[in-house]
Amino acid sequence: MSHFYRIFFSFGMVVALSLMAITETAQAATSIATVTSARELFNFGVEAAIHNQYKQAADYFEEAVKLDTNFVAAYSNKCLVYLKLGNYTTAIEDCTQAVQLDPNNLEAHLNRGLASQRLGDYQAAISDYSKVLEQQAGDFRAYYNRGLARFELKEYTEAISDFDQALDHIPNNSQLLLADIYNERGLTQMMLGELTEAIADFNQAVRLDNSNYRAFYNRACACHQKGDTRGAIRDFTLALQLDPKYAEAYVNRGLIHHQLGYQQAAISDLKMALKRFDEQGNEVAYQQTWDILKRLQHLLDSSKEIAIA
Repeated sequence: MSHFYRIFFSFGMVVALSLMAITETAQAATSIATVTSARELFNFGVEAAIHNQYKQAADYFEEAVKLDTNFVAAYSNKCLVYLKLGNYTTAIEDCTQAVQLDPNNLEAHLNRGLASQRLGDYQAAISDYSKVLEQQAGDFRAYYNRGLARFELKEYTEAISDFDQALDHIPNNSQLLLADIYNERGLTQMMLGELTEAIADFNQAVRLDNSNYRAFYNRACACHQKGDTRGAIRDFTLALQLDPKYAEAYVNRGLIHHQLGYQQAAISDLKMALKRFDEQGNEVAYQQTWDILKRLQHLLDSSKEIAIA
């Protein structure tokens, strides 16, 4: 059985962007009906967003732009909270309004790029990130985000170039984000077949963040491609220790156990994967894993009959 469940895990997280600066002291939330100033509504919206009350924040920003249709910061922040709410189409509309009023609004370009990326419009996202870099060449967020978008378009060489730039410009105190970028660059190297370079990046990722189960998982995949089955089992096991619900890691470890002749361990892993996929409601992966398990059990049953004969 040469089949390998090759799902690589891209972190896929674009850098979170901050709210526009508050020019007045924010106050406790109050009824929108009692507020008549766009600036006051704006400040209430910022306060709500800081406390993760995104729906309420969106309502405040909506009312603020009704009172002042040229309120750039309110449009920009409204875009951000709609991103948090998963309403990417509205987020794009708000950021578009912000950049029309102020073409130099870099946060709006970044947020619109993120919204486009979440909708799968990677070219539009790349366009916005590139506009940011035209004005602010050292913005690591735009490089990182653009690298992620280029990865999705299979522009792997260009993605690596962006990840290189992100690593060059990222603040020194961003250790966890550094680990994510190394993981993404390693994944991209793996897509290009550069396994030694990929493993080196995954090594860096886990050195910076030893709780990064995605990096362990991806390194396991790279080890397997390189023929290091023992290393692959080690890293799939480490990924599962960090995330016991990681169904794909069970599948892959089970298949390697099968390749090495550890059939009971293989069956145990595949059964655990079935349980996890069932909990996730992932019917397609469940059926695929069930088919693999049936084939493996059939092979075992056949070998027993031959041995008895």
